Amino acid sequence: MALIQSTLIWVVYAVVIALVIAVASIFVYLYQSPRERSATVSIVCIFTLTSLLATLLLLPVDIALVSSTTSSKLGRRKDWATDAHVDNIVYTIKIVYYALYSLDAVLCLLVVPFTYFWYEEYDEVAAEEGNQTIGSRFLGALKYTLAFVALVIILFLVGFFVPVARDRNGAHYGLDYFKRILEENHGERALTFAIGLLITVGTLIYVLYTAAGFALLPVAFIKSAPAISAPTLTANTASALEQNRERQRQLEGRSAGSSEGLNSKDRRELDALVREERTLVRRERLAAEASGEHSHWLVKTWMKIEAVFRPLKLLGGFVLMIVAIVVWVSMLLTGIDKAKNSVCKTHCGYVLGHINIVNPMNWILVKSSKIFPIDYVIFLILILFFFFSSVIGMASIGIRFLWLRLFQIRNGHTSPQALLMGTVMLTLMALAINYAVAMMVAPQYSHFGPQTYCDKPLKHPTDQPDCSEHRKLRPCSETADSQAARNVCTASVGSTFLDTITVNYSFFGAVDFWAQFVFLAVYLIVFVVSLFRVPKLEQYEAEADAEEEEEEGLLASTGRRFGATWQDITGRAKDYGTSNGRGARQNDTE
Repeated sequence: MALIQSTLIWVVYAVVIALVIAVASIFVYLYQSPRERSATVSIVCIFTLTSLLATLLLLPVDIALVSSTTSSKLGRRKDWATDAHVDNIVYTIKIVYYALYSLDAVLCLLVVPFTYFWYEEYDEVAAEEGNQTIGSRFLGALKYTLAFVALVIILFLVGFFVPVARDRNGAHYGLDYFKRILEENHGERALTFAIGLLITVGTLIYVLYTAAGFALLPVAFIKSAPAISAPTLTANTASALEQNRERQRQLEGRSAGSSEGLNSKDRRELDALVREERTLVRRERLAAEASGEHSHWLVKTWMKIEAVFRPLKLLGGFVLMIVAIVVWVSMLLTGIDKAKNSVCKTHCGYVLGHINIVNPMNWILVKSSKIFPIDYVIFLILILFFFFSSVIGMASIGIRFLWLRLFQIRNGHTSPQALLMGTVMLTLMALAINYAVAMMVAPQYSHFGPQTYCDKPLKHPTDQPDCSEHRKLRPCSETADSQAARNVCTASVGSTFLDTITVNYSFFGAVDFWAQFVFLAVYLIVFVVSLFRVPKLEQYEAEADAEEEEEEGLLASTGRRFGATWQDITGRAKDYGTSNGRGARQNDTE
């Protein structure tokens, strides 16, 4: 029974990874500029995004496996869950975690930078003339990547030799749980130091980009349903453009037939027509993009699916807004609890011994985890919400160095360099999201899931407690120091890894903890502002600004949205009679 249960849990994880690969592939395909597609860049970005999402989504599997060894109704371990069996489960999960964390670090610090320089080294003219070979291009990229190799070596050497918080004055590590954390070997400490540093760097990005996107994403869903369909927009724009050009030809013909040229009134009209023509040409291009013209069949299929589900976007936006508010409240309650009741405050990075203030998200996940995979579905939605919020944050703010915009992330207009840079940022933010979810959003769920123990005195230290008659069940926690709790409770590997970082390197833990309050403040500010202002996700050049103004002109009232949805699904515009007919007659005369 134990083998079947653990196998099913891993099968669910494999299905989720397949879904993650699809999400990463669609993301890269939709955001990358069609004119600058690179197979190498696409593969590296998809693989990196899959790896980081696989790391985040391993936590429910971790919780389900360690929780499967206990009976939450009886507060004891199951008969088959011997110490050796539990240790084997924990060891297996630890190997998977360490492999994924190491892979994330290598991809972020070595593979993605190398791919960036590999793409930059390409010279089309030199390659066509035979002056640039694959070897020379490889050596050129490797030369720049050596700096990142040195950085990785330094990180692991510092982590290997740096002293930890074992003997820090004022810290009270009287609990067995924290003593075990401090007894890590040097190799594990090197990995935890490197990942801890990356989490802290990612947190500094996460408090800006993810917080802004967390507020903008639901509002963008609510305010972005167009009131006119792409086929109708195409037909109306083509008709208006033809009428504009016909009027220009009439005025130019009048000018050619007169020795004095156009009078001032006709000249002003012609200038206005020229400006209007430029606007209509931009609108025509936007309509072609919106209808998927000249696009791959996958893009066209995606657009049809979007059109089918467009009526649900409004409802989905409100649901996401409610989820965001619940998560925000949960993080605030946990932050207050940690600041007030942490067992060792700054000395251990504000690790919380047990929950004193119940937060709603933690309660939902703990209750749902009793029936796997309900909690996994909720957790998957939560992680994807954080992930796409980070994407929206990057699209809104752009990739910047201080006040200088380096790259922009736009749907269908993202250069390979921007995509690689954005992938690195998403990796760092994903590590920060991992900390936020495990330590702030759902700490009890992330540490012990639904595990409970029977709080009754034991006759022998190795006995299992029995609450079949008298129910004295207590939720497992880090500070539970009774022998019964030690015999029953098993902390998840993922939460233990994060606790190892915050306890051994308390500076990282303190920065990561207080940064969550900055996240909450940024979210609140952006959320309030976005309620009164339509979010603009593409503002870089004047052309993009002009296009967005026209797009926002289509984001008006909801009166014609269902009709526009049907036209987008069928691909046919509604016949408006006079306007389209006149345009058709003019086309026939030419």
